[in-house]
Amino acid sequence: MQTPPPGDGAKPRSPEYRLAANALHGLRQDLFHDAFAYRPLARMRVDGPLTRRLPRHLREYAAWTPHAVISTAALFTLLMAAVDNEGAAVLLGPLAVLPILLTMLRPVGAFWLSMAATPVSQVFGSSMDGYPWLPASFACHLTVLTVVAIRTRPRTAGYMWAITAAYAFVVDVVFGPGYYYPDDTAPMVVFSALILLVVAVWHTRKEARQEVTAQQNVTAQERSRRALLEERTTIARELHDVVAHHMSVVAIQAEAAPYRVENPPPELERAFATIRENAVAALTELRRVLGVVRAEDYEAPDAPQPTLADLDGLLANVRDAGLAVEKAVTGAVRELPPGVELSAYRIVQEALSNSLRHAPGASARVEIGYVLGGLGLRIVNGPPPAPALVKPSPGAGHGITGMRERVSMLNGEMTAGRTDDGGYEVAVFLPVTTITEDGS
Repeated sequence: MQTPPPGDGAKPRSPEYRLAANALHGLRQDLFHDAFAYRPLARMRVDGPLTRRLPRHLREYAAWTPHAVISTAALFTLLMAAVDNEGAAVLLGPLAVLPILLTMLRPVGAFWLSMAATPVSQVFGSSMDGYPWLPASFACHLTVLTVVAIRTRPRTAGYMWAITAAYAFVVDVVFGPGYYYPDDTAPMVVFSALILLVVAVWHTRKEARQEVTAQQNVTAQERSRRALLEERTTIARELHDVVAHHMSVVAIQAEAAPYRVENPPPELERAFATIRENAVAALTELRRVLGVVRAEDYEAPDAPQPTLADLDGLLANVRDAGLAVEKAVTGAVRELPPGVELSAYRIVQEALSNSLRHAPGASARVEIGYVLGGLGLRIVNGPPPAPALVKPSPGAGHGITGMRERVSMLNGEMTAGRTDDGGYEVAVFLPVTTITEDGS
């Protein structure tokens, strides 16, 4: 006979049973498990719209505002206990104060202390002052419910309200309606429900705001990372075109060189053949590795990549677009490596584009310095003449990222920031290794 697997004969639980089991588990987890755990109330943040305007020494005191508010509420309940119960004020005063003060250290334990103090206060207090909460106990319990609900989660607030309502219902059933007058059950249940509802809505808005802030931070990081990857892809494409062009020239010249010499020796022919083979192999490997960064619809430009020699044409186009720009060159103009020439051209191009977008109507100046060991660039624009009349274009925020990526790729240095007169300045240094005649 085949034995059924374990668990097949178990009776399935109904949804109501699972709901009740989950509720009891949550109740035990929130109000009974480590009920008197030490959880000191943290100081308030002082970076809000109001507190950050305070002087430094006042901000230090403002951080203790929650503790001061709770202590003031405890003092208020102490005065209520002293006025309403003159004969038992020595006992009822601490019973109304300690639960409130305990919320700053052990919030859930403070709730249980308030529940335990309620019948004790009723026994020793005046029976005609309130039922089943004396005025001081009423204020104490509402304060405790509010503070604990703020310091915990909405589910805990719901359990506390249910226990409070159950206590009032049981006392009413045991003593019967009208045993005491006035009856504070309805005001306690209604007021506490309203307060806890407001606190629950506050919790929900706070959590939603935190989630939105976290999502915005993640989105900003992803956008920055995507911009960086896009710029790296663009740089890789451009460098691929530059290097592929020069490698092709090397291969063609190596192939044609033997025909320019009459009766070349075999060693020379083999040397040029080896150079051509290595150039073709390097070109093939370069296209294989860097070709993956090309988009499917990307087409290599027919014209060579721009260099600093083409900068005058760029400045003419920018002037036609409405930007008054001037150029200044210092040092001995010399030919630089293709990667440095291309990156310098792109940096100037992006800086001037930013000037057009963010400072319409302003003037700009491009300074190029050929110095020993590298190339210096400085692109600066003044403030827009009428910022209130012309709204700058927000842009995509990729320009500075792209420039920094190009400079970092060449082991250079870059600074970018606003000037004292309200303009913007980009300063770049691109190092260039000097090659001597012996190749070192």
